[in-house]
Amino acid sequence: MAGLSPIGNDWETIAEHLQADRTGIRTMPEWDIYKGLNTRLAGPVEFERPAHYTRKQTRSMGRVALMATLATEWALKDAGLLFHPCLDSGQTGIAYGSCAGSYDAIADFGNMLLNRATDGLNATSYIRMMAHTAPVNIGLYFGINGRVYTTSSACTSGSQGIGYAYEAIKFGRQQVMVAGGADELSASEAAVFDTLFATSLRNDHPEQTPRPFDRDRDGLVIGEGAGTFILEDLEHAQARGARIYAEVVGYGTNSDGLHVTQPDSASMQTTMRLALSDAGLEPAAIGYVSAHGTATEYGDIAESHATRAVFGARMPVSALKSFTGHTLGACGVLEAWAAIMMMREGWFHATANLESVDPACAELDYIQGSIRLLTCEYVMSNNFAFGGINTSLIFKRWS
Repeated sequence: MAGLSPIGNDWETIAEHLQADRTGIRTMPEWDIYKGLNTRLAGPVEFERPAHYTRKQTRSMGRVALMATLATEWALKDAGLLFHPCLDSGQTGIAYGSCAGSYDAIADFGNMLLNRATDGLNATSYIRMMAHTAPVNIGLYFGINGRVYTTSSACTSGSQGIGYAYEAIKFGRQQVMVAGGADELSASEAAVFDTLFATSLRNDHPEQTPRPFDRDRDGLVIGEGAGTFILEDLEHAQARGARIYAEVVGYGTNSDGLHVTQPDSASMQTTMRLALSDAGLEPAAIGYVSAHGTATEYGDIAESHATRAVFGARMPVSALKSFTGHTLGACGVLEAWAAIMMMREGWFHATANLESVDPACAELDYIQGSIRLLTCEYVMSNNFAFGGINTSLIFKRWS
């Protein structure tokens, strides 16, 4: 596993932020140029293109594909599979997604349509813009030639990537899968939620927002990042002596079929129960739930009531987005990464800025103030996207 996030690009740094209750949200004065954009808050990632990434290799990569490829390199190295012959054997595939491609390339095509001029376009413009730019560039860079799923499903892109990878291996279609999601920061992404009156406007106090499940929340904050899991058939992994972090034991996904932006609590319940059924587990087996937790009113309320209906009031819950902002296509894998590592280490982060739980939210064991020491064998990670797409993943501690 590996990733890039607004609170660090390795687990040690991320854990330090979570334990210190220190978020990665900052004010974006560079967005002042956009008239009508109300929010000035975001969670940016800090990284540099590695020296060994040549211009020829990266000319088809925008920022989102570059982050995805870098996270995948680190994950393959962590798995002991970097340069391994299985990558080009046809038995390794990719399930990876993002909301969109890189926004500078999208803007270049927009310029053509608005100004009727193709200046700014080149042979790689479309490759950088296309929704499947991340998995395609990953495949090209590492020579992976198995199946490719493009999970461009907004906030569930990363979690669906893990889910489809799990199913490809479970049903014997591939031995190894590169799974995950990524998205790059753009003022246009902030504007998506700004037009819905769903963004936080605490522009002068970035450390105080977002506030998932909190009575005084005022909306979400956009972030960016990338995360990659390497999923592998158990026998294949054990035969080569691989280090195993966790086992994927359950996956559920469904759709509301009701409204393009309004969440549906009943459908959220269903996807959690689908994951439990897939894992063959009762709700009581789950020790912690990683919440989607966007810090929007309707989202928090619907999710909390769905979680309460499935697990009861005593389920420990917290939301990573309170530290990173909403990393969109990356959130599913970054949140699953954190949940797995915390399960291994026996502690779970609080929800940052959660001071007074909104009375409209359901009763749950919201982790507040500081980390919670907790030993459990299973964790669930949930994500819910525009269009009513829901996902739930269950991971088992690996002894």
